[in-house]
Amino acid sequence: MNQRVPTLLFVIGPPAVGKMTVGNAIAARTGFRVFHNHLTIEPVLRFFDFGTPPFHRLVESFRAGVLEEVAASDLPGLVFTYVWAFDHPGDAEAVSKYAEPFVRRGGRVLFLELEASQEARLKRNAGADRLAEKASKRDLGRSRLHLLEADDRYRLNSTTEFAGRDDHLRVDNTDLTPGEVADLAVERLSLPGRSARQS
Repeated sequence: MNQRVPTLLFVIGPPAVGKMTVGNAIAARTGFRVFHNHLTIEPVLRFFDFGTPPFHRLVESFRAGVLEEVAASDLPGLVFTYVWAFDHPGDAEAVSKYAEPFVRRGGRVLFLELEASQEARLKRNAGADRLAEKASKRDLGRSRLHLLEADDRYRLNSTTEFAGRDDHLRVDNTDLTPGEVADLAVERLSLPGRSARQS
């Protein structure tokens, strides 16, 4: 009988804050797998425009299927990256839905929230790793505009939503490396494995 407690770590924050890169650094320290949000977005964009009803249905179906299967598996855990608009109620509902397969199995659901200056994020927006994984971001002019518009339109970092909770860690990674952030996450969120500082 499998006694493993499934763990889902949301890495949240605005566009180009470094969610995928930090997630990969955490995975290297914990054995978790990384499910960055563009793994579902990019394939669907080949067929349907962003934001259309078929796009949403396919992306949500793909995400729900992966999360359900990972929660039921022997994998040590999953890092899931997500841009959460805190002033958009639908995003909170989506996060609850994504977490449900883990909650149902008595698993841990944790949140690593990243924030960084807009200047730093605009630089990261053109980073090689980001462009390699996210084909839709390779039009740098359009991608830059999307980042600026998202900053203007939405509140992409929390205020009081996680107050007093020990399942949440917020890190300003403007001047931190992905490895430094991963070490903090492993230590503060009691993730399996050891941080580089402890090795």
